[in-house]
Amino acid sequence: MALVGGAVRDGLLGIASNTSPDLDLAIEGADLQALATATGLPFTFHAAFGNATVTLPDNRTVDLIRTRRETYPVAGGNPVPEPGTLTEDLQRRDFGLNALALVLEPGGELHLLDVVGGLPDIQARVLRPLHSGSFHEDASRLVRAARLAARLDLAAHPDLLAQVPDALKMAEQTPRLWAELRLLLAEPRPGRAARMLETWGAGQLPPPASLPLLDALDAEKEQGVAVNFQTYAAALLHVAPNPADLAARLNLGEKPAALLARALSDTPYPDGSPERILRRLLRPDAYTPLTGRDVVALGVPAGQQIGAALAYLAGLRAAGQVQSAEDERAALRQYVRNLPPS
Repeated sequence: MALVGGAVRDGLLGIASNTSPDLDLAIEGADLQALATATGLPFTFHAAFGNATVTLPDNRTVDLIRTRRETYPVAGGNPVPEPGTLTEDLQRRDFGLNALALVLEPGGELHLLDVVGGLPDIQARVLRPLHSGSFHEDASRLVRAARLAARLDLAAHPDLLAQVPDALKMAEQTPRLWAELRLLLAEPRPGRAARMLETWGAGQLPPPASLPLLDALDAEKEQGVAVNFQTYAAALLHVAPNPADLAARLNLGEKPAALLARALSDTPYPDGSPERILRRLLRPDAYTPLTGRDVVALGVPAGQQIGAALAYLAGLRAAGQVQSAEDERAALRQYVRNLPPS
C-alpha cells in the first residue's frame, strides 16, 4: 500500500495539508470494494476502475485506488484501465511531481518510491509531462498543469511547453478538458491559472476576453471580498461568444447565467453580494436605482402610486434619460409636481 498523488507532492513541497484535504492510497491486487466495506465507513465504489472513495468521520475522503496501467485507444478519449503494479501506476500519471509514492511496507517501514524522476521536479518546482505524447493523448493535462502552477507556484518544464501545440490541436476531441476548465474556476485564483495558460501560448482555451475579468475578481479576493465559483462562471459567460454552449460544455447549470442576468439588471442588491460584485465589474457606470422607500420619502403617496412612480423611473433608465440616482431624484420631484391633487 502506498500514499500517492497530491498529498505526497504537497508534503514534499512543504505546503500545508489543508490544501490537499483528500488522500489517495494505491493498493495492488486487492478487492477494494470489500476493503472499503470492512472499514465500516460510508463509501462510493467506482466500478469502471475498481476504486472506492471512503468518507472519513471528519468529512475528508480517502480514495482507495487499484494500481493500474492505462492505454488510450483514441487520443482524447477515455483511457482503458488494466490491473498493474505500483510502478506501472506511477508511470501512467500526468507529471513527475504527481508520480511519487510513500510506500508502507508490511513491517511498518516507510520509503519514498520515485520511478520517474519526480523528486528533482519537486526540488526545482517544475511541471514535467512523463512522456512526449502526454498532451496528445489527454489535452486536459495542460489545463490541470495551469491549475497546479497557479496554486502551488510551479514553473513549466520545457517538455511541457513543447507539447502545448499538441494540446491545442486535440482540445476539441478531449471532453475532459472542459471538466478541467470548470475546475479552474474553483481554484483559489482562477485568473492567475488562466494567465498561466496565456503565458504558455494557450490563452484561447478560456474566452480570451474573460482574462481581465478573472484578474479583476482575483483582485477582489485579495482585498478580502468573498468571490465564489458562480461569480467567476458568470463573468466567463458574459464574454463568451456562445454563452449557452459554454455553459453546457462546462456543465455549469443555470445558476451562473441567472446570476449574470441579475447583475446586469437594475434591481438593487446589497454590498458584497455576487450581483453587486459583478455589476461593479461589468457595469462600472451603474448606480443603485431609487427604491420604493426613496420614492415615498420624495413625496409619492402610498399605494398604487409607488408602483407607477417606480415604473416611470424604469422607463427613464431604459431610455437613457437618467444617469445617476440624483438624476432620478430630480426626475421624480418633477413627476410629483405633475401628479393630480389627491
